Amino acid sequence: MAHRHETAPDDAGLDARRLEADLRATVRGEVRFDAGSRALYATDASNYRQTPIGVVIPRDVDDVVATVAACHAHGAPLLSRGGGTSLCGQCCNVAVVLDFSKYMNQVLEIDPEARIARVQPGCVLDDLRHAARDHDLTFAPDPATHTHNTLGGMIGNNSCGPHSVMGGETVHNVIELDILTYDGLRMTVGATDDAAFERLCSAADRRADIARGLKALAERHADAIRERFPRIPRRVSGYNLPQLLPENGFDLAKALVGTEGTCVVVLEARLRLVHRPPSRSLLVLGYPSVYEAGDHVPEVMQAKPVALEGVDDRLVSDMERNHLHPEGVALLPEGGGWLLVEFGGDTPEDASAQARQLMERLRGAQGAPSMKLIEDPQVQAMIWSVREAGLGATAHVPGEHLTWEGWEDSSVPPERLGDYLRALRKLFEAYGYGCDLYGHFGQGCVHTRIDFDLRSAPGIEKYRRFIREAAELVVRFDGSISGEHGDGQSKGELLPIMYGEELVRAFEEFKAIWDPQGKMNPGKVVHPYRSDENLRLGTGYAPEPVETVMHFAADHGDFARATLRCVGVGECRKKSGTMCPSYMATGEEMHSTRGRAHLLFEMLNASRADATLHPPWQEPAVKEALDLCLSCKGCKAECPVKVDMASYKAEFMHHWHQHAPRPLLAHAFGHVDRWSRLAAHAPGLANFFSQTAPFSTLAKRIVGIAAQRRIPPFAPRTFLSGFRDGPSPAGAGEVLLWADTFNNHFHPQVAHAAVDVLRHAGFRVRVPPGGLCCGRPLYEFGFLHDARRYLQRITEALGEDLRAGTPIVVLEPACLSVFKEELPQMLPNDQQARRLREQSMLLPDFLERHAPQARFEPPVRRALVHGHCHHKSVLDFAGEKSLLADRLGLALSAPDTGCCGMAGSFGFEAHKYEVSIACGERVLLPAVREWSEDDWLVADGYSCREQIHQCTGREALHIAQALQQALPARARTSRS
Repeated sequence: MAHRHETAPDDAGLDARRLEADLRATVRGEVRFDAGSRALYATDASNYRQTPIGVVIPRDVDDVVATVAACHAHGAPLLSRGGGTSLCGQCCNVAVVLDFSKYMNQVLEIDPEARIARVQPGCVLDDLRHAARDHDLTFAPDPATHTHNTLGGMIGNNSCGPHSVMGGETVHNVIELDILTYDGLRMTVGATDDAAFERLCSAADRRADIARGLKALAERHADAIRERFPRIPRRVSGYNLPQLLPENGFDLAKALVGTEGTCVVVLEARLRLVHRPPSRSLLVLGYPSVYEAGDHVPEVMQAKPVALEGVDDRLVSDMERNHLHPEGVALLPEGGGWLLVEFGGDTPEDASAQARQLMERLRGAQGAPSMKLIEDPQVQAMIWSVREAGLGATAHVPGEHLTWEGWEDSSVPPERLGDYLRALRKLFEAYGYGCDLYGHFGQGCVHTRIDFDLRSAPGIEKYRRFIREAAELVVRFDGSISGEHGDGQSKGELLPIMYGEELVRAFEEFKAIWDPQGKMNPGKVVHPYRSDENLRLGTGYAPEPVETVMHFAADHGDFARATLRCVGVGECRKKSGTMCPSYMATGEEMHSTRGRAHLLFEMLNASRADATLHPPWQEPAVKEALDLCLSCKGCKAECPVKVDMASYKAEFMHHWHQHAPRPLLAHAFGHVDRWSRLAAHAPGLANFFSQTAPFSTLAKRIVGIAAQRRIPPFAPRTFLSGFRDGPSPAGAGEVLLWADTFNNHFHPQVAHAAVDVLRHAGFRVRVPPGGLCCGRPLYEFGFLHDARRYLQRITEALGEDLRAGTPIVVLEPACLSVFKEELPQMLPNDQQARRLREQSMLLPDFLERHAPQARFEPPVRRALVHGHCHHKSVLDFAGEKSLLADRLGLALSAPDTGCCGMAGSFGFEAHKYEVSIACGERVLLPAVREWSEDDWLVADGYSCREQIHQCTGREALHIAQALQQALPARARTSRS
């Protein structure tokens, strides 16, 4: 990937250019001081923003040692970064950022007998859990970000999660750490008995100084540590000084857990694994309100569940307003507050027996809750989706203000949870804040996001008053200002309220022993910035006003607000699902949905004093990032806050090309409908030049198509030229079959198959006038004015059918997604456009809805089904799977194929070819090669079928072709 070398400006006397040169001379990994990279890492999932000096992506420990040495020599601050999901500002700083997630991300060893794992700091939690699962083991802490957070980040933050009920916080599961100090000392730390302590102190070196200094600190402050640290299940504030006490083994590794990168760099970790109960049952308890749910937590915890979560009615209401997980919400029993109680066992019967015992006990209790026991794992997943959607449901509620972190994870003794929830709600109401209450109730941890005003001086001052009063409240309940997310910047200045001045001085001493120069993530936890400094918004927030072509209705038509939609949790950095294929292929933050959203935000705020990017629509780093977006729309479905990067990309490309001419490739692919209509007059001649060397080779080189690709040949005869309006079947009515460009000009056999199937189902099939195209390829290159004209032409041409309510069957998922997604953004107030959106559907959905009587006789028993990205993300892929499995009785294989990697023109472009192949080779292409040629291979997307054919030689069927093969013999007319 190209990175521009616009070196960071000098910062406080630091010569960033010399530092960059020294790093490049000594680090084998990637050193990035360019504007785009610095903008990418300027924020995390918090309210804060600080532009880093530069970014280093080390390949190995030697690279880390070299980076730290160079920073030490230049006096440059240093920040170790995990998955960048921190909510309190721990992962942004004016420092050199070390990102371990791309290369130093391995599970190095699992010892199932000792139940120990050895990992690199960039190892993703789920990678460890999957490796441990083979031995019926797991790492107990499991935050909601488990698909993409890193163990180094979890160690830095002392992470928890729902199943820390089963095995404690991260601190309880760390055995040893291999660490590096800012001044270059590398050592392994862990529990230190008297003999080990004497060995450490026997040499007159830095190790001895550290050991003696920490021992003296613990002895000097022992009474305060024992008195002021709350004895509760969740306490993630301050440094873990209790681990230095003799009764806790003077454990230096555990003492460093939760220091948020302010003391040392973690190079490697030895971790404790615990038994993973293979079977689960989920008991859902409904109470009149969340307060009664909190009151009953101690009683429920007596049953020893492996997880106990809580949600309130406001969260459920916000989920309904956001249309999130309606199937899960519908399963909740009656109530206004709920507890999700999970039990684990060696067998399903064992897990359910534990739940039933609790149910029996609760039935006889005063104020017995409503109850629902769920044993089906798939249904359990639906219920868990309600809890896990907390951030997505609360960050962007339609019609409400944006919500923010700042007091999102306080914790109290579980026996005082109900009263704390009541008091906290009263405090919210006193300040006029509205928010939901949910969290890890089994350990007394409460999550929420609050509609703070972080833009105006009065709003920010009110926020500061609130968090101080909230800190005083939680301390009165013997709780912690943080039960999961740490202190960072947003809570660092509140530590004196919780611990008192003596222990805050002890924290300062602790950091100074490890980091006497104060260069490790400065301004976080110890000597912290104020909570109102470095705000991502703040009183200076004034994004560049921009006029857009697309109407971003979900964000009130405000593109700047759309760039705020990403809250930074990094769900797009996972390795499953559809979102985000380019990140899965490259491992690059720039090519994640979050990275692109952050760059767009930085672009609109280029007037800030510390900005690194150019003004709107002219920033090469944004263009580079969006260029590898496949417009899969996976983010629209899988991002917790529904970031719509495909639309942002289309808008950006429109404006970018107001200043930069479009390449020939954009005209060739963007207006493929025009060239296809021309080629239809002489398809043989067109194919001769596109398929025959040297003409095809020259054409690919001129246009910019990858040499490895084959240009798809035009069909000898288009579908529309071969279509004949047959006699009207008795019964079902009329349907319009949308003749899209690709199934008309390249794969007409698909459209003919659809005609056969629809006629078999009893419908008269008509086709729209020729020359219509949804314009899907236009969005990729920013031809937005053309795209609007295409849609206006369609609504005019289909005028009477739209008013009559005629169903429109679409064969290509990418075309239907235009009608469902882009059409409302391009023609937001057009009633005909609204009708087109509502009346259009895919063939399987039409048959399921309008032709349940149609019968099929498949000639095969199994089918491998790959869903087009848009089919899985913004349409409903369940309809097709139901049709094949239930109506046709096939055994389906539907692996997690994500994006095929072709994505229209994307896979043909020379500079994107490797990413395209990497996307396909992740799951889809290997699955196709292993699939029997005697069974069906189904893929509805034209691009998907092309990628499969060009990479494996296999021919995939469109669902219409599969159904045509399954018609009774008398109904088949089979065209090619």
